[in-house]
Amino acid sequence: MDSNVLLQSHDLAVGYKGNSDKETVLHQHINVQLHRGEFACLLGPNGAGKSTLIKTLSGFIPQIKGRIAINGIDLSSIKRSQLAKEVSVVLTEKLHISNMTVFDLVALGRTPYTDFFGVLSKEDKQLVLKAIEDVGLSGFANRQLMCMSDGERQKAMIAKALVQDTPLIILDEPTAFLDLPSKIEIVQLLKKLAREKNRGILLSTHDLDLALQLADKIWLLAQGRALEAGIPEDLVLANGFRRFFEKEGILFDNESGSFKVEREQMKTIRVIGKGVEYKWLSHALNRTGYLTTKDEGNYPKIEVDSGANKAYILHQTDGSRHEMRTIEDLLLQISRGH
Repeated sequence: MDSNVLLQSHDLAVGYKGNSDKETVLHQHINVQLHRGEFACLLGPNGAGKSTLIKTLSGFIPQIKGRIAINGIDLSSIKRSQLAKEVSVVLTEKLHISNMTVFDLVALGRTPYTDFFGVLSKEDKQLVLKAIEDVGLSGFANRQLMCMSDGERQKAMIAKALVQDTPLIILDEPTAFLDLPSKIEIVQLLKKLAREKNRGILLSTHDLDLALQLADKIWLLAQGRALEAGIPEDLVLANGFRRFFEKEGILFDNESGSFKVEREQMKTIRVIGKGVEYKWLSHALNRTGYLTTKDEGNYPKIEVDSGANKAYILHQTDGSRHEMRTIEDLLLQISRGH
């Protein structure tokens, strides 16, 4: 086995047991790999079974069938004490801990290495402080968790996983309750840690746009479908996101790498220009139900002037000309012409 492979599954089936011990299989024939220095994102709609797969790969619940290897060792043969030195896990749950500092929380990550009484050595304390620094919380060691933002607390949880000194870190939707800037910051941090610390990091998330921009690999999971894995660009070109996420009226645009709401187009408008103003004007027109084109035809034309005197110049089919400074005013003028 390749020494760079940290996590590997072979013909894996995951699911759960009911009250009668009857097994319910959610997914089967899962064959995936995660390498050192690699940042992978597990994507899928709600109810797809992402958490079940994450907990199975982490050793929290047993697999129904197949094999999981961590660092080349069969997961079923790894003792709990040793597993804590191979994989660290960050789950979705929001922290509600009073009177605990960042240092106290992060120090819990050193538990697999301390003595029976959990006494931290001088080296342990240095490692804790370094982990706090590595996640961007320098100066926060003595800050109480209850006095921090959700994003800062989640960074502290990542520091705890980092100081556990495992080659593999698995996170189950750690950004689920964060605002957008905090989500971006956390995902960027995980990407950086994977590369700089040579860790294998697997993140389950709903944030497709961030995964497309930052993930080295993406795993796609949905009910009734075999898991698909690959680099983001190959999955886009193979229509993977269309197969897994498109619903009636919601389309995935392979060219832009984003979802679009399907609308009945009202009229065609010719748009001439370039730059960021051209892009967002086209976005506004498409959003309000117009089909934009660069081709000549018997329809209105808009010229985008991106110079110092930014303007949007509308030429109606009746020969009238209107010059506006904002896209909002332009949309109002277009609507008056109908």
